[in-house]
Amino acid sequence: MFDEEKKAIAFATIQLVDFYLDSVQNDLQSVIDWIRCMGRNLHLLSPQKPFKILTCGNTFVSGEHGIFIKSNQDKKQVVKQLAKAIVAYEKDISREAINVFMLKDFENESLFITDALHNVGYNSFNVEPSMVLVLNNDWHTFNDYLAALKTKYRVKARKALKQSADLRIEDVTIDSLEQLLPKMTLLYKKVSNKARFNLGDFNLETYTSLKENLKDDYVIKAYWLGDKLVGFLSGIINKNSLDAHFVGIDYTVNRTYAVYQRMLYDYILLGIDNKIEIINFGRTASEIKSSVGATPQDLTIYLRHKKSIPNRILSLFLNRIQPTEFRLIKPFKIESVKN
Repeated sequence: MFDEEKKAIAFATIQLVDFYLDSVQNDLQSVIDWIRCMGRNLHLLSPQKPFKILTCGNTFVSGEHGIFIKSNQDKKQVVKQLAKAIVAYEKDISREAINVFMLKDFENESLFITDALHNVGYNSFNVEPSMVLVLNNDWHTFNDYLAALKTKYRVKARKALKQSADLRIEDVTIDSLEQLLPKMTLLYKKVSNKARFNLGDFNLETYTSLKENLKDDYVIKAYWLGDKLVGFLSGIINKNSLDAHFVGIDYTVNRTYAVYQRMLYDYILLGIDNKIEIINFGRTASEIKSSVGATPQDLTIYLRHKKSIPNRILSLFLNRIQPTEFRLIKPFKIESVKN
């Protein structure tokens, strides 16, 4: 977006995604079945074709990664104009018709701005929160982090470290990545298939491009049990934050060797070693992430169907969506953590 002097004042990143209603396999199934029935009766949904969603934001990382606005701008007006431009974009591309427009993952602090989207036909709903850990300035080593935990959770952490002691953990380099990708993809599928909701599958060959371009700021670690790959983690160091990206886990050994628990602690160690201020663990597995100190950050998505009647049906569906409840654990000694 440019101002009257042709100077750039904002930009948005967009992505086209095919979404299949059949990919929802959870407590929303009855709602999905109702939408499918209504859509077919009204000749609005085809059983053979997916929803084509034009997404503003990053499909594969939670958080505000879709719109960037220069300071000293009227942010409400910019967001409304960008939303209109995104809808108009469909007319400029030679692709199959886009069904739905989505602007994703706005934090609560942004809602006074982004709620202006309601005035241009968008519906809002809350999604699973992103689990975020703010690192204490006094944590210079992993032992400092352990010392900040209540006794129960410090014992739990030490037990997980002991269970995972037989794992060999290696940094994945650009040279070793090509050989590991097939095994990593299988492990990623084991995790993604357990998710309640997937907007799209991540192509792990993208790791090659991420490593080539971000170098040491993109981290991939492989977890070996003997000569068998049983897990991997990936993450993006973005200035003062660490975004946990995708993981892969062999669930047949996960409990015995505390593979996933070890990964969470390794993310924290990465954060401490790189003097990171905040770790974004992303969605899913909220309770276990809270057990290592992460707290939920609410996120809001805005959705609009390009046609008015489906948009009303969509709003009824979205009103039924609620983030999954979980037990929030507070593992830190109160005096040890700065909020």
